[in-house]
Amino acid sequence: MQPDTHAGLPPTLVPGQPITALAPMQDVTDLAFMRVMAHYGAPDYFFTEFLRVHAQSRPEAHILRSIDENDTGRPVFAQLIGENVTYLARTIEVLLRHPIAGIDLNLGCPAPKVYKKNVGGGLLREPGRIDEILGALRAAVPGLFTVKMRIGFADTAHYDRILELVARHKVDLLSVHGRTVKEMYRSEVHYDAIAHAVTRVRCPVLANGEIASAPKAARVLATTGAAGVMIGRHAIRNPWIFRQCREQFAGQPVTRVTLADVRDYVERLFYATRTEGVPERAHVSKMKKYLNFVGQSVDPHGAFIIDMRRALTAAELFAVCDRHLLADGQKAFSPEPYPEVIARPNCEAAPSETFACDT
Repeated sequence: MQPDTHAGLPPTLVPGQPITALAPMQDVTDLAFMRVMAHYGAPDYFFTEFLRVHAQSRPEAHILRSIDENDTGRPVFAQLIGENVTYLARTIEVLLRHPIAGIDLNLGCPAPKVYKKNVGGGLLREPGRIDEILGALRAAVPGLFTVKMRIGFADTAHYDRILELVARHKVDLLSVHGRTVKEMYRSEVHYDAIAHAVTRVRCPVLANGEIASAPKAARVLATTGAAGVMIGRHAIRNPWIFRQCREQFAGQPVTRVTLADVRDYVERLFYATRTEGVPERAHVSKMKKYLNFVGQSVDPHGAFIIDMRRALTAAELFAVCDRHLLADGQKAFSPEPYPEVIARPNCEAAPSETFACDT
């Protein structure tokens, strides 16, 4: 059922190319991070961190900033997470006063503290509830309404039913992470399930899950028939990835990134994400969360990750970066993560700990 064009969606940076999108990641995809991504090569679309919707909720000020002060030149979709249609509609009414490209519904967050509230990936257990929510949101959103989902909760028993609902309620864009909620980030990505979604819905589908490089993006598109790719954690690791994807799609040489380039990225990210009043040690700790991903492509033994985790001050952190990234600065930064280098000691932690929920 896939359309031949992206009719109704914002134009891509290169007309006719597959769509690229930065995945919504909690505590990551704020205004500062979007600006850093744009510096190295913006995606076609940005998605905000999810706005929590409940009885007392109001759109979080820092997320609204990523919409109102967006100067990247690329459209931003506002993502919601919640299950009460009245509160969701109320939040949408507020968001429509801001320059959003559209509203996105989170049906994929796999963090236990999220799905236990029956929101995010937890809703995948209840197709009837999803039917009600999609209907209400489609009625409340006059423009683009999009959905990001996983392929099921513990299994794919409801997958076809939910895809039918996506088609029935005329969702404009569907992003599919090819794992179940219970698989978290452990399993291989089921790209065949994404290909199945492409055949079952009328809207463009973005493939999501372990798209680690531009060649991998091209392979996933060829395998799934998807209209584009959504990339999350691998964009933290490699902010050049969207630029590289456009080069790959155009049949051009893909930009080679060096360790010296990565040193520039670390410094830019450090100062862009620094918040006034936050102690230096706390900001260094936050940087380590980004660098856990960056370090996957620095060296095959994870020495950079081990050393940077010991840093307590900015001076110590930058000394580690200089030692590992400038000593042999023209060495290539690996396009794919080294297989034995793990980004996080615990992939099953809560969103505040994983730093990248639902990518």
